[in-house]
Amino acid sequence: MKEISIQELQINPYTIFGKDWMALTAGDESLGFNTMTISWGHIGSIWDSKSRSNLPTIISYVRPSRYTKEFMDSQEYFTLSHFPEEYHKALSYLGSHSGRDSDKVKEVGLTPVFSDNTTYFAEADLVFICKKLYTQELAEEGFVDKSIVPRVYPKKDFHTMYVGEIVKILMAE
Repeated sequence: MKEISIQELQINPYTIFGKDWMALTAGDESLGFNTMTISWGHIGSIWDSKSRSNLPTIISYVRPSRYTKEFMDSQEYFTLSHFPEEYHKALSYLGSHSGRDSDKVKEVGLTPVFSDNTTYFAEADLVFICKKLYTQELAEEGFVDKSIVPRVYPKKDFHTMYVGEIVKILMAE
């Protein structure tokens, strides 16, 4: 994989999240890690820093019941890995099985790569390495369109939103 700049990135955010899905991973080799499939997320920019303006960011969402949430809450870094189409079945498995119960990464044949204080996968064709900047649990009172709550959150298990600064982008060569 080669590192590319945010300016070189040419993707359709709706496609990589909503259609293709991605693997959200947090943790590292020493503490362990977990991954889950996501189909919701945002890529953009917000805030500024001392070294540059408009930090490139990714926003991910995780339900409280997900094992990956424990790693997201305790770790400073996380990754989003995008895969070629032939890995869609593996992503489906990762999204429907818990890492609490088995080594689901091994079961689908993915190869973890431990780098930059986090974990991603050798089979990915695009990886975003992110530093956590902000977290917030979505709240029922924040929904302007109240019809979303019973449809998406009938159990009131609102996602936690994680805003991460994109610190590195890796692309398959």
